[in-house]
Amino acid sequence: MSKRKITVGVSGLNNIDSPGPGIPVIRALKESSEFDVRIIGFSYETLEPGIYMHELVDKVYQLPLPTAGSSMLKERLQYIAGIEKIDVIIPNFDAELHNFIKIQQQLKSGLDIATFLPSHESFEERQKSELNKFGEKYNVRVPKSHMINQLSELKKLEDDLDYPMVIKGRYYDAYVASSHEQASAGFYKIVSKWGYPVIVQEFVTGTEVNVTAIGDGYGNCIGAVPMRKLYITDKGKAWSGISLEDDTLMEITRRVIENSKWRGGCELEFIKTKKDEYYLLEMNPRFPAWVYLANGCGQNHAEALVKMALGEEVKPFAGYKSGKMFIRYSYDMIVDITEFEKISTTGEM
Repeated sequence: MSKRKITVGVSGLNNIDSPGPGIPVIRALKESSEFDVRIIGFSYETLEPGIYMHELVDKVYQLPLPTAGSSMLKERLQYIAGIEKIDVIIPNFDAELHNFIKIQQQLKSGLDIATFLPSHESFEERQKSELNKFGEKYNVRVPKSHMINQLSELKKLEDDLDYPMVIKGRYYDAYVASSHEQASAGFYKIVSKWGYPVIVQEFVTGTEVNVTAIGDGYGNCIGAVPMRKLYITDKGKAWSGISLEDDTLMEITRRVIENSKWRGGCELEFIKTKKDEYYLLEMNPRFPAWVYLANGCGQNHAEALVKMALGEEVKPFAGYKSGKMFIRYSYDMIVDITEFEKISTTGEM
């Protein structure tokens, strides 16, 4: 049986300071048993490595930065759609999702481009700044969290939170602070990179366990694979991890996905304490950078998302393989300066 030919647009071609989900998503799609996939890469920076991975990415177009707004994004995609016949787009950056969610219906009706994204309400309720309400609504433990816009507010929080505490950006980055001085430094780093507000969160000790999952938007958890971090970078990113059996973690994940009627891929980040209590640190609204582990465990989440975006019925995965590890490797690519010049000047390659 021949594979169906489709074209998929994918962003997150590995940002400069931490791995993005784009390349793992592309690798999973390339291994699809049903699709022969042509990949259109979407980049924001000219040094995203995926731009130059010609064996994985067939064509690259730069998109306007998310701060430019949804109108600019729509205009750019209209231009690209005049050249490429794109069937599905999979956005992979938190910061860009708001714009894609806003125009997803227009993309479908005007350009015949499908997406599979959460609703605006679902996207907003799991924001880090709303974590306390989210935990209460879906009956899951969460650390105490506060949102601040001024450094002076940090001092007031010291009556409620003990050190160490975690200083987080709205989209990315987190710093564990053991003193007011460290917390202040983290605050300014977050503000300079991501702006306001800054999230101040209770520090919960334990083992970091994450889940990559996908929901159909109707209350069904189509797939979920949990993993324990084995090696963590100084930015808190998993550089190595192992899939594990954990019935309690899976039950919590399914409850959140099903009750929230989550639509699309996501990552749930937990801390498992010595008392076997699970605290949800955050729910990221897209696939994680380690999503390729799910593929290695028998669940191709990227393929399932594409099928649902195309309106096809997808049955939940029956299970997954535990004891599978991923080990990330960073290597140097040699590219010609003319390629860098082309993407920098024309915005496509």
